[in-house]
Amino acid sequence: MADRDPLSPAERYIERARDDAPGAGKPLTRRQRQARRSLEAYLKAGLKPRWMERLSEIDHSVAAQRHRIARAYRKLKEECGDDRAEFARRWREQAGSYRFDELNELIEQHNEWYPIERELPMDPRTRDYIKIAGRSYRRPTLDRAWVLEQFPAD
Repeated sequence: MADRDPLSPAERYIERARDDAPGAGKPLTRRQRQARRSLEAYLKAGLKPRWMERLSEIDHSVAAQRHRIARAYRKLKEECGDDRAEFARRWREQAGSYRFDELNELIEQHNEWYPIERELPMDPRTRDYIKIAGRSYRRPTLDRAWVLEQFPAD
């Protein structure tokens, strides 16, 4: 029987990673020496910021809602055929039945926390956070008006 290594895989890994192991203890590069070392910087470097995750969730959820409503819009249009008045009446009624509570809560969290998390500067004239690329960071909530704007009844 071959010689068995008495160390477990975890112990072998630790042994290779020791400071005094061959190849360890290389001098830091100039960039590494100049980098700010703090707990905040360490935490920021390891994860996507919450604002980024939240924006991604909002964008994906809005796209999913738009896709779901588009299917219903096409289906109702097929059912009504050429009767535009009937389609408009039924679509306005259906547009009011959609619920976006969870998504709107996420949008409200974004609107409240985004400028703080991104450390946006204030505009002294407007007493509001600056615009990003000329646009407000705020996202509109979804409701009946949003549905009818995306998919008009007329």
